[in-house]
Amino acid sequence: MAVSRAFDERKPPQRDVIDDCVHCGFCLPTCPTYALWGEEMDSPRGRIVLMREGLEEGSELSDKMVTHLDRCLGCMACVTACPSGVRYDRLIEDARAQVERRHERTPRERALREAIFETFTHPGRLRALVPGLAAARRLGLTRIAQRKGGLVDRLGPLKDMLAMAPEVTVGAAAASLPKQTPARGTRRGSVGFLQGCVQRVFFADVNRATVEVLAAEGFDVYAPRMPRCCGALQLHSGYDEPAVELAKKTIEAFEGCDTVVVNAAGCGSAMKEYGHLLREEPGWLERASAFAEKVKDVTELLAEVEPAAPRGPLPMNVAYHDPCHLAHAQGVRAEPRKLLRDIPGLELCEPAEWELCCGSAGIYNLVNPEAASELGQRKLQNLLDTGAEAVAAANPGCVLQIAAHARQAGRELPVHHPMELLRRSIEKGGG
Repeated sequence: MAVSRAFDERKPPQRDVIDDCVHCGFCLPTCPTYALWGEEMDSPRGRIVLMREGLEEGSELSDKMVTHLDRCLGCMACVTACPSGVRYDRLIEDARAQVERRHERTPRERALREAIFETFTHPGRLRALVPGLAAARRLGLTRIAQRKGGLVDRLGPLKDMLAMAPEVTVGAAAASLPKQTPARGTRRGSVGFLQGCVQRVFFADVNRATVEVLAAEGFDVYAPRMPRCCGALQLHSGYDEPAVELAKKTIEAFEGCDTVVVNAAGCGSAMKEYGHLLREEPGWLERASAFAEKVKDVTELLAEVEPAAPRGPLPMNVAYHDPCHLAHAQGVRAEPRKLLRDIPGLELCEPAEWELCCGSAGIYNLVNPEAASELGQRKLQNLLDTGAEAVAAANPGCVLQIAAHARQAGRELPVHHPMELLRRSIEKGGG
């Protein structure tokens, strides 16, 4: 007779990882949802209690349990704070996969998630949206979407998508990177470069800047058109089956590369966890784990080598925003700061509450817009309080979130990827 419990046998949250938690509470001050609501079940250790219950015979995947798991941003600030080294990142991803497989969502919830994954992870479909977004900006619809109350709120998720829409031109979205870009000057090596999905369409110039900086620093860059997506959005949202298939395609595309470079924090964190994602796929565990060892954020790679291209001055004050999937999931904090501080004239400012998520968190600001908005406003204020004239952030979701809240507040606060600033410095240095 089959045992009845909330979680099934397919990759449930691992008991030994759950047992690593000693419930000390060091995670509480760094958890965004606990900071918002002060509810124990909306803290990492509270959710771990729910996961332990989900493994027990006779447990039920109740609506209440799902609500508390859904409210988690998956920011991994608790991983940084935890003195016991609890891999909460793996626990929440496995728990979310259980929810999506075993919990019956409402038709509205299913439709929204399907629309997100069938659009944002397909660059071709995203490009098709750009003319409509440009028209919406000309008509003032994106400004209207930032208002509250009345007919505007009846737009639901469409309102949130319009409010987050970046200012991208049709030409920029349609531009493509060369598959091969040779190193300039003395060659240091070669790297594969993931173009991504949202990044390549909405932030094509960030990809271009990344390739140009890598080439200026002596690296040949291989940037294939495929894969279309690495699976990060699906993985972090519990849709593990499509994430598995996209992970396999990504591994196959870059398997011949010694190093695989990423410039989007969410993508890098997912790719570094391919071994965990593919652990039950026959013949893939060792292959995926070996691939994950080759993945580096572009700031990691560049911080490891002495600068080859001269840097010119950029006299500006810049607040550095730590993307959660870079600082917490990958543990990359010093490297982007080093690269920015090496730019002559650039003063780096540190905002308060650096560890708290901005509220973007993959698709979180679309499926939990109210909590995301509170966090976005809080993050914006902390950034403004530094007095900086611009922000540096190495993740497209963070850029969209911070820029949208700055527009909503009527504040001028440009948000740049570190590679854009580094390219400008190299250009000024004659590189």
